This record gives sequence, C-alpha cells and structure tokens, in this order.
Amino acid sequence: MRAPSVERLRRLRWRLTAIFTAMNTIGLVVLAPLVIFLDADRGRAAIDNELNVVTGPVLRLASERGGLDFAGVNADPLNTGCPQFAILPGSATPFTRHFSANDCTPMDPAILDGLATQAVRDGTGLLADSHAVSGADVRVEVEPFKDSSDRYAGAVLAWTDVSDEIDRRQRVLAVVLVGCALLIGAAALAGYWLSGRAIRPAMAALEQQEVLLAETAHDLRTPVAALRALAETAAQDPEQSGELLPRTVRLAGRMGDIIDGLLVRARLAAGVEQLSMQPVWLDQLVAGVVEDTVSGSARVSVVTAPTMVRADPALLQRAIGNLLDNALRHGRGPGGEAVVTVTVADGRVTVADQGPGVDPAIGDELFERFTSGSGSSGLGLSIVRWVALSHGGDLRVYNADEGGAIFEFRIPVAKQQ
Repeated sequence: MRAPSVERLRRLRWRLTAIFTAMNTIGLVVLAPLVIFLDADRGRAAIDNELNVVTGPVLRLASERGGLDFAGVNADPLNTGCPQFAILPGSATPFTRHFSANDCTPMDPAILDGLATQAVRDGTGLLADSHAVSGADVRVEVEPFKDSSDRYAGAVLAWTDVSDEIDRRQRVLAVVLVGCALLIGAAALAGYWLSGRAIRPAMAALEQQEVLLAETAHDLRTPVAALRALAETAAQDPEQSGELLPRTVRLAGRMGDIIDGLLVRARLAAGVEQLSMQPVWLDQLVAGVVEDTVSGSARVSVVTAPTMVRADPALLQRAIGNLLDNALRHGRGPGGEAVVTVTVADGRVTVADQGPGVDPAIGDELFERFTSGSGSSGLGLSIVRWVALSHGGDLRVYNADEGGAIFEFRIPVAKQQ
C-alpha cells in the first residue's frame, strides 16, 4: 500500500513542479518581449534625438536670412561633425545641393533624393531605415522646409550608422534569453523544493504509518510467542490450565497495552496527545515485566531498590520489555545460555548480558530505526530510546570489562512530597 502512495506523492511533486515552472515561464514569455521592445524603442529614440539635434539647427541656419543660405551652415561645427547631413531640393525647384564636410557614412544620392522628394511631396517629416554604400544599416531623418512663398522648397536630411545599436540590441536579446533560461531553471528547482516541503507532511505520515506497523509487529512478537507457549503447555498438560490461565490473561492484557501504547505514541508523534504521566514504582513495574516475559532456558535475575518515577506506565513497560527481549535474544554466552541481570535503582534500569557485546563501530546507530548489529529490525532499541527521551532521560550502551553488553535506561526520579 505504501509504495503506490509514495509513487502518487512523487508524481504529485513533479506535477506541482511543472505547474510552478509553467506559470513562471508564461510570466517570463510575456515579460521578455516587453523588455526587448522597450529597450529597442529606447535605442531608436536616442538615435532619433541625435538626428533631430542636427536637422533642427541646420534647418534654422539655412533659412534664417529669409532665403536659402549655406554660409551659416558652413560656419557651424555641425558641418564638420557626425551625424552627416544634406540639404536637397527633392521634387521642388532645383538649387545647389549641400552636403556636410565630414563624410561619416557615405549614402547613395538616389536614396537621399527619394526620401527628400517624399518629404517635400507629403509636406511632413519622416524617419526611415536604409543602408549605406558599405551596406551598413543607417537611420535617416528628413525634415522639409518652405521658401518665402510658403511652398516646400527642399528638405534637410541627417543620417547615422546604427550598426552599433543593432549589435547592442542583439546582446540585450541574448542576455534576456539566457536570463530567462536561467530563471526558468531556477523556478523549476524552487518549485521542486517548495513542492517537496508541501508534501513532506504526507510523506512523514506514511513513514509514521510504516513505523507504527513495524513496531506493532515487533512488540507483539514476544507476547504472542508466550501465549502460544502457554497454550501448548495447557494443551499437553490440562492439569496446569488453572495455573497458566492467569498468566494468559495477563499476557493478553499486555498485548492490549502494547497496542494502546503504539497508538498513543503515534498520536504523540502527531502532536495530538500528551504523555499520561503519573507516579510509578519503577522497581515493581520492572519486576512485573520480567515475570511476564517468557525467558525459556535463560537465567534472569532481578535486583531492585524502591524507586518512584513520574512516567507513562504503558510506554515504560514497552521500553523495559524491549530491553529484556533484546538481552534474551542477543546476550547468549559461548555455551548458548543467556544470562541476564536486571538492576533497578535511582531511576536507572540496567540490563546486562553475557553475550558478545556491542561493536564500538556501530555506536549510537544501534538506537536508530531499522538499524541493528545482528540483522534484526532494529526497532526495539529505537523505541526504548524514544521513550527515554520523551521522559527527559536517555539510553546508553557500553561493554562490560568481563564481556557482554550493558544497557542503561535512565529517567528522572520523582520528587518526594
């Protein structure tokens, strides 16, 4: 069940990423042409203003004495600068043409005559894009002027090479396209990250569900095995039924407590419930867990001192049961017999065995879920550590000098009233 659910969440993540990326891409597709258009318009406006700075003064200088006079034009610095200009008759009464002294961008005279003729005929200024003799792109501004009889008598033309402006526009276009590509890539990464954060609670819920099922199976394994052993003993020797029945009832109750504890832990992890803290005699609780645990051929000894703690008894029973079960399964000595010593004092429960001990290379990884040093599920010790931490305590493990592992479970002692 989990695999299809996880796969659906993964597909959802990719779908959310695609939607987020598509929305940003649409925005960039709309914005990028606008930026390119505005930049090109700004560039054209700058060039047109540069040409107008030439045509306006030239037109005034040429006609300021009431007739066409090139003396003032020849004496002005515009005549030797760039952009280049010309004064042409167009289709009006012919007069001597005038070209500025500096040949900045040579133009075909026929093209200039055509533009002047159009301006004189239409009686209005115009801006046109054309080509120089060299093939370079040029921008031409044409302004017609009138004679003393208020008839259009010719036109002033100014032109400039716009190749650099075109190259600049192409660079801007490349920068915009590369920037859009980078922004789309960044949007995809951001969308993937954001969608991952969005589905993280669902993934955590699935993980908690898996852990809950695994811990249920882990914790019920021991009492189920004990119930089976009691049932088989009662079936083989009916005379012991009276003695075995109370133990069977206690084990059944413990199984119910385990299930309740798992549900409580799930609710605690989800933040919808608090620990059921109450005064508990730790020594009595540990002795009860040891008594209810089927030890088989193992030898289990208990040394206790009266210890009062404030704890959730159901979770505490689970933790102690897991420690004892771990010692019984992994604490066997060379002869194959498990010898376990349980000590309770001052809020500490120490479970010592005579097995091979703990590999120092594993260390705290032994307490992580699904990690163990012997191929088991690794859930038991992770549960113990979680219970200790949730009660303000801790769980330690170290090897005894004479061999075997020692697990020390500690929680704060209740203050005496």
